[in-house]
Amino acid sequence: MSRMNAFYAQSGGVTAVINATACAVIETARKHKDKIANVYAGRNGIIGALTEDMIDTSKESAKTIAALRHTPGGAFGSARYKLKGLEENRAEYERLIEVFKAHNIGYFFYNGGNDSMDTAHKVSLISKKMGFPVQCLGVPKTVDNDLPITDNCPGFGSVAKYVAVSTREAALDVLSMAETSTKVFILEVMGRHAGWIAAAGGLAGSGAAGEPPHIILFPEIPFKKRAFLKRVKECVSDYGYCVIVVSEGAAYANGKFLAEAGTTDAFGHAQLGGVAPVVAQMVRDNLGFKYHYAVADYLQRSARHIASATDVKQAYAVGEAAVKMAVRGETAVMPVIKRTSDKPYRWKIDKAPLSRIANKEKMVPRRYISKDGFSITAAGRRYLEPLIRGEDYPPYINGLPNYVTLKNVPVSKKLKTKFVV
Repeated sequence: MSRMNAFYAQSGGVTAVINATACAVIETARKHKDKIANVYAGRNGIIGALTEDMIDTSKESAKTIAALRHTPGGAFGSARYKLKGLEENRAEYERLIEVFKAHNIGYFFYNGGNDSMDTAHKVSLISKKMGFPVQCLGVPKTVDNDLPITDNCPGFGSVAKYVAVSTREAALDVLSMAETSTKVFILEVMGRHAGWIAAAGGLAGSGAAGEPPHIILFPEIPFKKRAFLKRVKECVSDYGYCVIVVSEGAAYANGKFLAEAGTTDAFGHAQLGGVAPVVAQMVRDNLGFKYHYAVADYLQRSARHIASATDVKQAYAVGEAAVKMAVRGETAVMPVIKRTSDKPYRWKIDKAPLSRIANKEKMVPRRYISKDGFSITAAGRRYLEPLIRGEDYPPYINGLPNYVTLKNVPVSKKLKTKFVV
C-alpha cells in the first residue's frame, strides 16, 4: 500500500485528556512516514470531512503537538453528529468517501464514545462497498465510562478524580456550617444511563459510617422517594449534615428521568434539565432542611489541572495503539484497556472489533453498588480507585495553566461541490 493520508476526528463531549489522544495519534503517525503521509483533522469532528473543512496538522510544530498532551478541550473542534444508516442517508457516506478519495485518505481515526464507534464501523463497511476501502479505527473516549469490553475509558479517570476531590472538599465546607446553616448539599454529575461518575463520588470517603458522600443516586437503581427522604433525614440526625452525589440520569422505576425536560439532543437522547434542583426541592418541601446544590457540568470534564495521571497515560496509549494497528493493516477495531491486576494495578492495551462495541453501553455492575443502593461497595472501590491515581499537572505561567492553541491551518479544498449538514 502506497503512502496515504489519515483523517482524525473528535466526537461528542470532549474531556480533559482527549487532546492527549490526539497528540498520540499525530506523534505516532509522524513516526510512520512510510505509511502515513500526513494527518488531517476534522474541523468540528466528522462534519469537517463532510464539508471538506479539514486541518493540516503538519503545519504545527512538534513542540505544539506535544503540548496537546496537557491541554483540555477539543483542539480541532468536536461535534454531536451521528451518521445514519446507508439506506437512510446514502448521500452522507458518498460524500465522505468522495472527500477521502480527493485527499488520498486511507486511514480514519474516530475518537469518541458509543455512537462514534457505530459510525466508524459503518464507514469501514460502506467504504468497501463503494470501492474505496478505508482503514477505520475507533479510539475510545467518554467521561461516562460506558463503552463495553474495555476495562475503562480515557476521560473517565480524570472526571472521576475531579468529582471525588470536589465531593470531599465541599463536604468539609458544609460540615463546618451545618450547625447553623446548610444541612444538605447536592452535587449533580454527568451520566445519562450509567452511573460511573456518580460512583466515583464515593471515593471522597473511605467508606466508613458517616463519611460523605452519604447518598449516591445511580441511574442503575430506580429512585424511590420515600426511601431517599428517610435516608436524608437519618443522615442529618446522625451526622448533622448530608452530602448527596446524583447522576443526571437518576430515574424512577418506570424509566422517567427525575430531570427530563421533554426534548432530545442530536443523537436522539432525552435532554435532561437538571436533577440537582429537583432533588433539592424535594428535600426542602418534605423535610424543610436548608440546602445548597452544585452542577459540575463542563467543569468536571475540562479540569485538566487535576487530571488523573493514569487517565493521561491511557489516553495517550490508545491513540498510539490505534495508529500502530492501522499501519499493520488492521481495520474496524478499537484499542481497549485490559486490567491485568488490581493490586498492584496493572493494565495493557488489547483490541476489540467495533461490531462488539458500537451502540452498546456498560452499566455499573450491581455488585459495585451497596445493598441499599446508596453507596459503592468494596468491589466498586477496588475498581475505581486506581483510575484516579497520580497527578499530571500542566505547566503554569503567572498562576494559570499554560495551555496551547493551535493554528489550525485549513487543507486546501479540491472538490467543487459543497455539502450542507
